[in-house]
Amino acid sequence: MLLRFRDHGRLRLLFIVLIVILTVGIGLTYNWQNKEDAEAAVEASVEPLASIRVDDVLLALPRPTPGRSIFFHETRSYDAKNKEYNHPLKLNARQACAIESAALHNPNSQVFVLFVHRKYVLGGVHSNESKNSTEQPLFDAILSYSNVHLRRLNLWRYASGTPIEEWLKNGTLFRSRFLVSHISDFLRFLTLFRYGGLYLDLDVVVLKSMEDVPPNYTGAEFEDVISSAVINLTPTGVGHKIAESLLFDFQHNFNGRHWGNNGPGVMTRVAQQICGTKNISLLLENRKRCLGFQVFDCKAFNPVPSGNWRHLFEPDELEETMARTKYSYVVHVWNKQSNKVPIKVGSSSAYAQLAERNCPRAYHAAGEYF
Repeated sequence: MLLRFRDHGRLRLLFIVLIVILTVGIGLTYNWQNKEDAEAAVEASVEPLASIRVDDVLLALPRPTPGRSIFFHETRSYDAKNKEYNHPLKLNARQACAIESAALHNPNSQVFVLFVHRKYVLGGVHSNESKNSTEQPLFDAILSYSNVHLRRLNLWRYASGTPIEEWLKNGTLFRSRFLVSHISDFLRFLTLFRYGGLYLDLDVVVLKSMEDVPPNYTGAEFEDVISSAVINLTPTGVGHKIAESLLFDFQHNFNGRHWGNNGPGVMTRVAQQICGTKNISLLLENRKRCLGFQVFDCKAFNPVPSGNWRHLFEPDELEETMARTKYSYVVHVWNKQSNKVPIKVGSSSAYAQLAERNCPRAYHAAGEYF
């Protein structure tokens, strides 16, 4: 009798264990399936972005046409420890706007966006931030223009064979307090040395064609400072000699503790040297004095001074700001100061209206805020 009772108890225990195992198994199967479904959804969401190849600018076709190309550089994702760029390629809506506006108004020029990056493929699943694919519409917007090309560059290979190659190896650049900004300064002068053409900062909006502007020019930023946000040089002759001078000044006067010394500072010193005067007012619109190099006044590329950057964002300043930009080629929006200020798409600020007119695809791809 006692034995039968024990057997019955064991059967009940075995039955309970089997139920628990089945329940857990079903739950694990369900959770695993959900996990697989979720991962598949994530992979599907990034797959179009990951499929866009970004090849080396020195190797990929088409290559920049010397003197007839427009260049932007994206340098935000620097890994100071490893001295390389390891993160997924990124563009925000305002950067996409700069690129689109250049492509829109200069259809006969090839626009190259150079990412300082070690990876061959755009996107990927290496970063949680990239998995959201929030930037996919922005890339779609700029790549809808046939004259836009995305390229990557290796900092060391890009400098190879140029007058600044040995200086780069000594490590001075990488000890800068403003490393990303100073790498950007370094690259604009190096690109102009390699190819000539037009360099533009990524915090601008291009308002009209620049294809018919005679080459070799830049613009004043202030009364005593020449900007490095817009520079055009020919790939040979005077333009190439100026590019050599820019590289020479950059390395011999480099100051990693001073933010503006290696960009506008370089441009100002070289312009003063080739024009034979430190009085910038004498340089404006005077190609004869400057060996054929033209320094436009502030209205051409910097119609809204950096001290008034908020006027681009304030609806109350719309009329005055639009009047200031009426005859400009480019508007500089001063990202260093303005990048944290949101713009609601459809708002009546000057920046919103300039974007809607000059980079409509990027503007409307931005989502709720631009």
